[in-house]
Amino acid sequence: MAAKKASSAGNVSQILDAIGDSQEVRTYRDLQWEGSFADYLKLVTEDPRVARNAHQRVYDMIISHGTEEFTQNKDRLIRYKFFSDPFSQGQDAVFGIERQLMQLVSHFKSAAFNFGTEKRVLLLHGPVGSAKSTITRLLKRGLEKYSRTNEGRLYTFGWKIKDEVTGADVIWSPMHEDPIKLIPAEPRARLLQQINENASVPYKLRLEGDLDPLSRKLMAELLNKHHGNWREVVDNYIVVKRMIISEKDRMGIGTFQPKDEKNQDATELTGDVNYRKIAFYGIDSDPRAFNFDGEFNVANRGIVEFIEVLKLDVAFLYDLLGASQEHSIKPKKFPQTDIDEVIIGHTNEPEYRRLQSNELMEAFRDRTVKIDVPYNTVLDHEIRIYNKDFKSDRVNKHIAPHTVEIAAMWAVLTRLEDPKRSGLGLLQKLKLYNGKSIPGFTEDNIRELRAEAKHEGMLGISPRYIQDKISNAIVNYPNADTVNPFMVMNELEEGLKHHSLISNEDVKKRYKELLGVVRQEYEEIAKNEVQRAISADEEAISRLCGNYIDHVKAYTQRERVRNKYTGELEEADERFMRSIEEKIDIQDSRKDDFRREIMNYIGALALEGRTFDYRTNERLHRALELKLFEDQKDSIKLTSLVSNVVDKETQAKIDVVKQRLIDRYGYNDTSATDLLNFVASIFARGDIKD
Repeated sequence: MAAKKASSAGNVSQILDAIGDSQEVRTYRDLQWEGSFADYLKLVTEDPRVARNAHQRVYDMIISHGTEEFTQNKDRLIRYKFFSDPFSQGQDAVFGIERQLMQLVSHFKSAAFNFGTEKRVLLLHGPVGSAKSTITRLLKRGLEKYSRTNEGRLYTFGWKIKDEVTGADVIWSPMHEDPIKLIPAEPRARLLQQINENASVPYKLRLEGDLDPLSRKLMAELLNKHHGNWREVVDNYIVVKRMIISEKDRMGIGTFQPKDEKNQDATELTGDVNYRKIAFYGIDSDPRAFNFDGEFNVANRGIVEFIEVLKLDVAFLYDLLGASQEHSIKPKKFPQTDIDEVIIGHTNEPEYRRLQSNELMEAFRDRTVKIDVPYNTVLDHEIRIYNKDFKSDRVNKHIAPHTVEIAAMWAVLTRLEDPKRSGLGLLQKLKLYNGKSIPGFTEDNIRELRAEAKHEGMLGISPRYIQDKISNAIVNYPNADTVNPFMVMNELEEGLKHHSLISNEDVKKRYKELLGVVRQEYEEIAKNEVQRAISADEEAISRLCGNYIDHVKAYTQRERVRNKYTGELEEADERFMRSIEEKIDIQDSRKDDFRREIMNYIGALALEGRTFDYRTNERLHRALELKLFEDQKDSIKLTSLVSNVVDKETQAKIDVVKQRLIDRYGYNDTSATDLLNFVASIFARGDIKD
């Protein structure tokens, strides 16, 4: 029995040891690291990245997530994976503005190398809902995560002196200063020069400026007490700890939002007097009686965000000038205090126009780096924005295919400028931007189109409006198990009557006309979808393709084709071949080239020992589908759905098509039925017209 108890105790001990040596526990110990100033100096010499400034750390943080190069309209672009939101499964991912994000990262890189942009306010400018706040949120969240990694670690220090008011054993640097700043200016410069000579980082480490007022006072008092022996002070009184950047804990990230002018107070930025401590220290200019908890103070060594920065009172903007250009702030009753932080503001178009017209703000304009953050003008990217929120499994309703696409298409159309080229419509321009090829237009033409539309994406409908109206379509039809494109288009049009940001009737009229363009495009999409479903009989297409190839081979080699019914040799059937080729607009003058192209391709495959598959030739595949649809649509009698008079044989064929829509194209029973009825009505109109 005793042996059994001992064995059990041993097992418990092993379990506890395993937990104590787990990765999570080891990570926690690393995050709680504390040591002496000498320990910290050793860390810096081993890994100089520990002593980076705020801009260098933000730049490295973005690059650490990796990049990928791609070509768009002959331009080489870089996609920074950081902006795909690796922190919350892409929920805050930013799509389609790679050029602007490259400009943003270029700003941080220039600041990291101390080329001057570190002395500027970064101003994100764009229409409402254009991802300005999202970009800033990603930077803040990314910095929080990065500070918890080995590559992104940073440290601060405290004084092993008892706080006479709170009773705490350590007085921590209120602005989370880097311990390197404890070293006087001249020896600090020599140390950093020595580190830079041996460092593997591409830029020079620079830690300029003095300590915060409280640390400066404590250092002066202790040096006086120890007769100027700096080494004795740092050895006996300084403790260094790992600093974890956290917006919630107000450490390394600050956020300021404008309020009513009467309630705005500069102390929100630079800190205020602690009246409880004044009663103890007896003077309000003692740094021990001051709370260094303004947004500039807490954001030291990280990021400070100014929401709607141009709505700030002018006095606050002057504080921004000093903070950006001089890297210093002026707390009440104290001298200029050095800071090291990235200053980001964002603003909308009306406020920015007001700034441009205000001559008194010339100094502020001169100290800002403006980066335009436009709306998406690429349809596929716009669709991705809404797909994050409106997946069927999230909204408990079936979202019919093309519902989100149609809403996104309208949003993008409102943001595009009318093309100046004759023969090119706005919808065609959208398709060109989305990577579709249109005869007569090259990649150079697309670049020219973008170059001539300088304000494209800075006006138009916000993604928030689209999200709201899709939500309305989900909620406003409680008895429907499906949300279809027409429900959403109705919501989009109805919402224009009460849109709070669109008061111009001409603009509303234009947006309604664009909804008409989108409705027409959906008709084409719906017809194509049904055509594909009807002609999705792989065996029938394969037979049709084999027949076509036999006739093309006979035609190109000047041979005859054996009639499979009579066994007689006959000339290649020109009418049959043209009935397929005309489906994809092969002109009569180009038919020989197209046929030879097909036969050359088949011959090249045969030399490699491979068999021709019509699915590898997109144009031929589409032509065969359309031909098969034409041959079968009369037998299916789709238009009979409109009259509700459907015989059993026709109904069976329609049911097969409906099942294909469900199995292959993402429809459910309701949306497939709606689609077939809609397309049937289109064909019925066509029959009446004919």
